[in-house]
Amino acid sequence: MTKTGEVEGRAGPPLWWARRRDAVGDLVLGGVSALECAWEGVPFAAEAGLPTAVGVLFGFVVGATLVLRRRWPIAVVLVGIAVSPAAMGFLLAVVGMYTLASSEVPRRITATLASMSLAATFVVMYLRTRGDVEADTTLVVVLSGFVAVALTVPPVLFGLYIGARRRLMESLQERADSLERELSLLADRAEERAEWARTEERTRIAREMHDVVAHRVSLMVVHAAALEAVAVKDPARAAKNAALVGDMGRQALTELREMLGVLRAPPKPTPAPVPAVSAVSAVSAVSVAAVAFAAGAGAAEDGPSLGELEALVGQSRAAGMTVEMLVHGERAAYAAVVEQTAFRVVQEALTNCHKHAPGARVVVRLAHRAGEVAMQVENGPCDGKAPEPGLPSGGNGLVGMRERVLALGGVFVSGPTDAGGFKVSAVLPGERG
Repeated sequence: MTKTGEVEGRAGPPLWWARRRDAVGDLVLGGVSALECAWEGVPFAAEAGLPTAVGVLFGFVVGATLVLRRRWPIAVVLVGIAVSPAAMGFLLAVVGMYTLASSEVPRRITATLASMSLAATFVVMYLRTRGDVEADTTLVVVLSGFVAVALTVPPVLFGLYIGARRRLMESLQERADSLERELSLLADRAEERAEWARTEERTRIAREMHDVVAHRVSLMVVHAAALEAVAVKDPARAAKNAALVGDMGRQALTELREMLGVLRAPPKPTPAPVPAVSAVSAVSAVSVAAVAFAAGAGAAEDGPSLGELEALVGQSRAAGMTVEMLVHGERAAYAAVVEQTAFRVVQEALTNCHKHAPGARVVVRLAHRAGEVAMQVENGPCDGKAPEPGLPSGGNGLVGMRERVLALGGVFVSGPTDAGGFKVSAVLPGERG
C-alpha cells in the first residue's frame, strides 16, 4: 500500500488531487457547472448580440473552471465574480466561495473576495430586478441584498466551519500519531528495562546461591578430605570430622529449604527436622535450588548479619584453618542490606582461603568507623603441608563480591600481598537501619 492507500502498481490520484474520489467529485461538479453555464450562455449571447454557439462555448468554458477549485480557489472565485454580470455561474459562485473559505488561503483574502462577490451579486440583482419589475426602490434593494447574502454568506460560513473541522481533525491525527510514537518508544524502553531487570535478577540469584552454598559445601569438602586422611589412623578424629560434615550438610540444606520456601507462596511452611546429608546430597540440593531461583524468584529478605561473623569464623577454625578475628570500634545499627553484604564478603573471602590457600594463616579485620564499616580478609602464604582440597572454582567469587559492594556505593579492592598471600578489602557506607 502507498501513503494514499492505493495498491502499489496502480496509478495514484491524478494531478493535484489527494484522493481519486476527490478527482471524480470535482469532475462531476465541473461537468454540471459547465452544462449550467452553457445553458445560461444562450440568453447571454442573445443579449450581447453574439452567435448562440459562442455564448454556449463561453459558458461551457467558464463553468468548467470549477474543476480547478482545489488547485486555484482564488481564480475560480474571480471567474465567478467576473461573469456575474452575464447572469451565469450560480453553482460556480457558491461552490467556489465554499472552497475558498475552507482552504488555507489567508482570511483577509477570503474576506475581500467574499465582499467583492457580495457586492457584484447585489449590483447585478438590483439592476436586473429594477429593469424587469416596476416596484418600490426599497423593496428592490431589500430583495437584492437578501439574494446577495443568501448566495455568499452561507457558503462562506459553511466553508469556514469545514476548514476549521478539517484542521482540527488533522491536529488530532497528528497528536494521535505523536502519542502512538511516544507509546511505542515507552514500550521499547519498558522492554529494555524489563530485560535489564531480568538480567540483574538472574545475576543476583546466581550470586546469592553462590554465597549461601559455596561456603558450606567448601567446608564439607575440607572435612571430608580430612576424614578420608585420618579414617584409619585416628577414628576419634574421623568421627568428629564426620559429625562436622553432617552439621555442614544440615545447615546447607536448611538454608536451601528457607530459600525454596520463599520461592513458593506465603505463609512460609514450618521447616521439618532435617536429616543428616552427605556432600553429594547437598550438591544435588544446590542444583534444585538453582533451578527454582532461575524460575524467577527472589531471595529471602532476612539475611545474615555482622553478629554471625564469630560463628562463621568458628566454622573455618573447626575445619582446621588458623583464623584470627580483630574487631575495631563499636558496632552501630546498620541497614540490613549493609550487614548482609559485609557478611557475604567475609564468607566468600574465607571460602577462597579454603580453596586456594590451605594451611595458611588468615586474619579477619572488621572496623566500625564514623559513617562506614570496613572489612578485610588477608591470608598468608600456604605452608605446603596441608593437602589441596581440590575444590572447583568458577571465578565468580571476587566478581560477586565486587558487584555487591559497588551496588551499595562502597569500595572494593582485592589482590596479592607482598608476603605471598592474598587480601580482600571492602568499605561500605554505614547506612542506618
